Amino acid sequence: MDATHPPITGIAADEKLSPAMIYTTSGIVRGQVITKESIRVNIWLRTQSAPEIVHLKNAQVITFTGPGPIQPLTFSDFFIPTVQILAFHTLPPVSEPLDYDETEKNRKMETVMAVVGNFRFNGYMRMSAQVNVATNLEVSRTLFISMYDVEISDPYIPNMAAIKVPMALVRMNQAAYGVK
Repeated sequence: MDATHPPITGIAADEKLSPAMIYTTSGIVRGQVITKESIRVNIWLRTQSAPEIVHLKNAQVITFTGPGPIQPLTFSDFFIPTVQILAFHTLPPVSEPLDYDETEKNRKMETVMAVVGNFRFNGYMRMSAQVNVATNLEVSRTLFISMYDVEISDPYIPNMAAIKVPMALVRMNQAAYGVK
């Protein structure tokens, strides 16, 4: 291992590491989240298994609150309260099934942009064929809403390439939503 990624220690036999991105009001965190082996990481924060504090290994943290150029900070261990997480998604090589059945009847995908802090999450929301996005958001009682085929960008960081992921979780009451 190089100096920026020391050997990983402190992982229990029934735990795994999964690369992920976390979005907060002040920045982004990229690292390896620690979960139990049996956890599907792409829906983890929507489950009863979600922790109060997310623990990441080999984390790179970029904050947008200070003056001057953006400089990533690197930590062997990084801890973030789950209540501060605005959005979350896994990164390759994680490949997990999505959280819906494609053959389920009377469902549709609606194109939506979720504005999460500085970030734009362009993708799809899955919902009943009988409702629109407004009704879906109004009646949904979930903390995190799933978005699919998501392209994430930040217009304030022009040299940041868009990130494309099959699924992302967005804290429903901390985002604004647009439909074209």
